[in-house]
Amino acid sequence: MARWLWIFWIYSFLGYGLEKVFAAATHSPNQGRKCFLLLPLCPVYGLGMLAVLALPVRGLWLVLWGGLAATAVEYGYHWACEVFLGVQFWNYARVPGNLRGRVCLPFTVIWGLLTALAVWWVQPWVESIAAVIPWQATYIFLLIFTADAVCSAQFLRKTHDIEALRWG
Repeated sequence: MARWLWIFWIYSFLGYGLEKVFAAATHSPNQGRKCFLLLPLCPVYGLGMLAVLALPVRGLWLVLWGGLAATAVEYGYHWACEVFLGVQFWNYARVPGNLRGRVCLPFTVIWGLLTALAVWWVQPWVESIAAVIPWQATYIFLLIFTADAVCSAQFLRKTHDIEALRWG
């Protein structure tokens, strides 16, 4: 169980970094978007990679199925944030091939490529890190993560203000 938590957290952190790089490269006005938590984590990336790692396919099929799995998670995450928290962290309504602004075809293709590359080249590194983290660190980080998630969810549910979660 601890291994899966660390895989989730590591990919959530890598996703946060990817979001920052993408925002900087595209000169996005939302440079500080936090994706729900105050911690530098984007849980949608961690959940997406857990879904991809659960797939029974490897090889080139991973590009197709990884993209579809990550897109399904992205859609579900967006829906849950809208329904339960009253917020939208992204909106692809202006992107061709979008589905209710929650997902879009261009990003499905990108997710397919990124998830396959992550499984082939990043996952061995992530596994080696997750394997050496002491169980005490897992419990401490689980407490911190849970406190952040509960506080962020309560805040967003009351204010619907994602801008207030920005910092750095």
